[in-house]
Amino acid sequence: MEAVTLVDVEVDRCTGCRGLWFDMLEHEDLKRAGQAEVVDTGDPRTGERYDQVGLIRCPVDGEPMIRMVDKAQPELWLESCPVCYGTFFDAGEFREFADVHLRDLVVRHRRPRPL
Repeated sequence: MEAVTLVDVEVDRCTGCRGLWFDMLEHEDLKRAGQAEVVDTGDPRTGERYDQVGLIRCPVDGEPMIRMVDKAQPELWLESCPVCYGTFFDAGEFREFADVHLRDLVVRHRRPRPL
């Protein structure tokens, strides 16, 4: 991992897969700052391959991480640590996470829900 600092937030980026590790809620701070393209430099195709990996351990405490889904973007899978509350984004996922537009949210909520 290499440390990358943007807008007073230090993020750890994997030098191999280019995935991003955020300590608790740092991803929300960086999302609001509009710095996703600067920090998430990985190839989304690499991220998609890593989505197939089942067991991922937290880089901070070694605990098994839990796969999470962002309610606004159910196609986006994140890994979160139940102990330290850090979050791991595979390459390209943070750009997708940060690129939610109001129009996209309105369209999602206007879709008919299955009964």
